[in-house]
Amino acid sequence: MKSFFRNCHLKARKASFPPSLALLWGGQATKSAPTTRQMLVKYFDTSVMVLFLFSQVVLKIIKHYQEEGQGSEVVQGVLLGLVVEDRLEITNCFPFPQHTEDDADFDEVQYQMEMMRSLRHVNIDHLHVGWYQSTYYGSFVSRALLDSQFSYQHAIEESVVLIYDPIKTAQGSLSLKAYRLTPKLMEICKEKDFTPEALKKANIGFEHMFEEVPIIIKNSHLINVLMWDLEDKSTVADKHELLNLSSSNHLEKSLQLLMDRVDDMSQDIVKYNTYSRNLSKQQQQKHQYLQRRTQENAQRQSRGEPPLPEEDISKMFKPPQPPPRMDTLLIAGQINNYCQNVKEFTSQNLGKLFMAEALQGHN
Repeated sequence: MKSFFRNCHLKARKASFPPSLALLWGGQATKSAPTTRQMLVKYFDTSVMVLFLFSQVVLKIIKHYQEEGQGSEVVQGVLLGLVVEDRLEITNCFPFPQHTEDDADFDEVQYQMEMMRSLRHVNIDHLHVGWYQSTYYGSFVSRALLDSQFSYQHAIEESVVLIYDPIKTAQGSLSLKAYRLTPKLMEICKEKDFTPEALKKANIGFEHMFEEVPIIIKNSHLINVLMWDLEDKSTVADKHELLNLSSSNHLEKSLQLLMDRVDDMSQDIVKYNTYSRNLSKQQQQKHQYLQRRTQENAQRQSRGEPPLPEEDISKMFKPPQPPPRMDTLLIAGQINNYCQNVKEFTSQNLGKLFMAEALQGHN
């Protein structure tokens, strides 16, 4: 499957795409495009520096969650598009079908290949450029997401994962973020060495695991005209929902999830401290054994006796197994994500509270 995606992708990269005259920002060409490109180069080591997301893809993702997503249930799908110069254009997508354990005959790989063949027959972009996933209160930093994104990115370098937050979107602000694994983390995942020494040597922390790719939602001119027309027809009552001050449920749930992850982190810290104490204790025992052996050999030599036979110290003192540190880094990354969500949510609601206070004082 990886070779199938890679061959299709390389064929598209070798095709003669028309050169871009300027970086499109919000569907309009600007003279400041080179400056924007230079700013993005500072933060990203990969060739893809910006993601163009077509509006129909956004609507399909939202529709997929509304039809099949319930509460904390996650929906996933495939992103299709192509790479043009330094930007990734996502022009289409299709969902993964929901299936249970009883559907043992269902083959996801075969389903994806059949879908891409069908799209190719009707002349629609069919190149695999990543995948999307919904999230529940920002709970997406997990080992499953890491392994899946590594598989995609290892097969196709420009692949991204698009995270859709339906809860934030329901509150009036569209929440879509694109992530990729950093080059350092890709090397660690290739070697499959997640020991504390390997992660320390690579200088990888939770902040160096994922890199966010800027998203630009692109609309055609006809869609822009339609949106302006709908904006004029919208009622004032609908706009007042953005000033809703009831935020206790969302904040309470976010803090509860944050506390659960902090508990997980504390348990991992206890495990690591236990490992450190056992390792230090074993090192002391090994040092004492070597000292006793050296003294005994010196006494035997003074008596004219042969020294003690050589022994394999590594077999006598087997080092304790270190706990996996990758899970701890993922927990730390998820805690950081929760904190950012709470910070963003509270800052918005503080603005609403100050606005409401000013309105009450004016009345």
